[in-house]
Amino acid sequence: METDIAIRARDLSKKFGALRAVDNLNLTVNHRQVYGFLGPNGSGKSTSIRMLCGLLTPSAGEIEVLGLRIPEQAEELRRHIGYMTQQFSLFTDLTLRENLDFLAAVQNLPSAQARQRVEELLQEYGFAGRAEQMAATLSGGQKQRLALAGSVIHKPELLFLDEPTSAVDPESRRDFWEKLFELADAGTTILVSSHYMDEAERCHRLAILDHGRLVADGSPAALTGALEGRTLEVRAERPRHAKQVLLQVPGVISAAQIGNSLRVLCEETDDCAARIERAFGERQVRAEVRPTVPSLEDVFVAATSQAPEEPVGEGS
Repeated sequence: METDIAIRARDLSKKFGALRAVDNLNLTVNHRQVYGFLGPNGSGKSTSIRMLCGLLTPSAGEIEVLGLRIPEQAEELRRHIGYMTQQFSLFTDLTLRENLDFLAAVQNLPSAQARQRVEELLQEYGFAGRAEQMAATLSGGQKQRLALAGSVIHKPELLFLDEPTSAVDPESRRDFWEKLFELADAGTTILVSSHYMDEAERCHRLAILDHGRLVADGSPAALTGALEGRTLEVRAERPRHAKQVLLQVPGVISAAQIGNSLRVLCEETDDCAARIERAFGERQVRAEVRPTVPSLEDVFVAATSQAPEEPVGEGS
């Protein structure tokens, strides 16, 4: 149904001089989804997010967010969205309460409602009893949690998060994502960019961008399932030597060493293992080759090794 769609972008492009940062992006995000953007630095993730939330004017294409045309209705959209970047964007010389009070004022919340909402967020985000603490004294994970609290102070329908956990420790990242799912369960749609594979696995749906193009789109399960039969594990006495041989075998896209074994991604499912075993036999490499379950890292490598005409996945 049309009413299920929170974000729709069609043929979205952005050029900076001769650089095409985003190249004909087609995207559909449903309400209540946690939708992930995955891609290397420079892939167009941040540029896409800034266009979707009305901060950057596209060079071409159409955007509709929460039923509003962007950028024409960007001012109206800002009342319904939250936006958070990887850099702590609040005031370090203010207390936690003062930061939240300021953001409530920016969102024009009535005084009584603002006081109640600030108290709710201090409790919900683990800052009870610390309201008068200076923001500068918080750890990296705590700062990001405060920034998330600030971005949802007006209870937005849609939340844009641009690599929000890139500078925090694993435990803080895990806690942060618990908060995201609480928000999604309460009805908030979330679009979050990341370069962490474990975070990508948490998303309901995932887009992979490379050089400004959408090269994969689907649920994590569907994307990994599409690679069934194309991933192998190689256990060898001399992994580094085995890797050199593997990379010369036709059809092998990548071979990554993980401990004493090698993870191999093939172009196709047919007889890749047999070709590898023949190559090992010819080079007298003692190794065991067996199938293994595809991972999102394999999906990422497959999608970015060569950009297809149409994105890999379920479609939109």
